[in-house]
Amino acid sequence: MTVHFLHTSDWHLGQFFHNHDREYEHAQFLSWLLEQIQAKQPHALLIAGDIFDVINPASSAQKQLYQFLADAHALAPHMQTLMIAGNHDSGYRIEQVDPLLSKYNAKAVGVIQRNAHNQIDLERLLVPIFDAQQKIVAWCLTLPFLRTAEITGLNEQTTNSQNAIAYLHQQLIAEAKQRKTEDQALILMSHAHMQGGETSDSERPIMIGNEEALSTSLFDEAIDYVALGHLHKPQKVQHAHIRYSGSPIPLSFSEINYKHQVVEVHLDPLLQDESRFQLNTLSIPRSVQLHRIRGRLDEVFEQLKALEADEITQISQRDYLEIEYSTDTPPPLDLRQQVELALPKNRYRLVRISRVQVNQNAENAHHSKVDLAPPTPESLFKELWDKMGYQEDESVQRDFMQLLFEAQQSLEQQQPGQ
Repeated sequence: MTVHFLHTSDWHLGQFFHNHDREYEHAQFLSWLLEQIQAKQPHALLIAGDIFDVINPASSAQKQLYQFLADAHALAPHMQTLMIAGNHDSGYRIEQVDPLLSKYNAKAVGVIQRNAHNQIDLERLLVPIFDAQQKIVAWCLTLPFLRTAEITGLNEQTTNSQNAIAYLHQQLIAEAKQRKTEDQALILMSHAHMQGGETSDSERPIMIGNEEALSTSLFDEAIDYVALGHLHKPQKVQHAHIRYSGSPIPLSFSEINYKHQVVEVHLDPLLQDESRFQLNTLSIPRSVQLHRIRGRLDEVFEQLKALEADEITQISQRDYLEIEYSTDTPPPLDLRQQVELALPKNRYRLVRISRVQVNQNAENAHHSKVDLAPPTPESLFKELWDKMGYQEDESVQRDFMQLLFEAQQSLEQQQPGQ
């Protein structure tokens, strides 16, 4: 029998974009998604991680998720909602509300657990997907963001993160193949960075044993579809059935041209090759626009004059604006005030002004960008490294990212006791 599901990921509920909350934009997306669910009545909705933007999401972000689950269940009572934790989520937190989730035919897998024999508990990672008659039409192999402490040290095959990840995939897929019948599909949902995936600057790097990207060779041929999360650009990875759905809204200006979407999948495991699945991309309307203006200062002000001028009453619905200007002289001290005066009234939110300084000396020609955006641990480390006069060293950068990753892990593991 054909299984029908929707694949989405990287909602990042609760995100602040240059100190502006995205609650309105997320509400518009969730409202649109509810319309799709009502019209299409899928067997399942898969949310492949990074449900929230931070491990301690605000109550308003949690309310958005749980209200959505309640509304979705009311519109499509037979639909299952399956979620995994991403690297931005607290896996323990999203699992703690399991009794609430079950009322809405939803389930969250946040962490990898071990059984009494110190083996990975595969049972909880294999979730059946049912049709309206409660017949199993597919098995979903749920792999949340893999944390080193959860998957290493089981046996001689899990001495480090890389071989532990391979071992986990092998064991889980083997167990799924034993359970499935000929007419049942296998769907693997994972939050990971795959080799060949195209990134944006809003994705927090995932460093696992100093090797970030995973190989698609982890996925057995028996897997009918791989629903990925983490990368925000919708894309396939080497094969048509291995896909990132991408984020529903742009999470940085580098994503300004992304075609945000939800992937609708129909799968018939009895068919062969790529004919077994039909993919349909559902384009998500963008409720708030992003604008980027670049050029010399005089060009910037000319472009400001050409902007659409209709007022938008609600601040949360106004467009975002980023300006990057070039100059070979110091900018005026009141530049931001001049820009804001030139902007059409009550239409835009000026979130960032960056300067590219052009040195006209032919012997020392260079471009240096001054960015007024809030600093990140990575940018502060790079700035300090440069100030100390050290040469660029990729191995040092990898080591720093590994330490940052371990610090984030340590913070994550403290959550259950809070």
